[in-house]
Amino acid sequence: VQLQASGGGLVQAGGSLRLSCAASGRSFRSYVMGWFRQAPGKERELVAGISRNGGRTYYVDSVQGRFTISRDDDKNTGYLQMNSLKPEDTAVYYCAADATTLTEYISFNYRSYDYWGQGTQVTVSS
Repeated sequence: VQLQASGGGLVQAGGSLRLSCAASGRSFRSYVMGWFRQAPGKERELVAGISRNGGRTYYVDSVQGRFTISRDDDKNTGYLQMNSLKPEDTAVYYCAADATTLTEYISFNYRSYDYWGQGTQVTVSS
């Protein structure tokens, strides 16, 4: 499957962005979807994940209550709605797909993800 991330940009603190991850080549419903981010000098971290059936989601503590992950398998697209953005959210954001067969499993380890989008820059100014 090929992933194409989009929707990043420059926004002021307190603003919102919605990232999209368009999948092609295979049905998106076969995959766990994760959104990762990586800031300069920092490790890549899982920001949010959603299980194959959409029944389980995960958020890192720093975005809990501000970000919402979702998926539309009919459109083969995943989303990350980001509200109340903070300067510390500045990073390159990547969508990724994990081909696990487990229905409600979400891996925190980026090495578990089989496919990656190209990354989209999110910059939040103070």
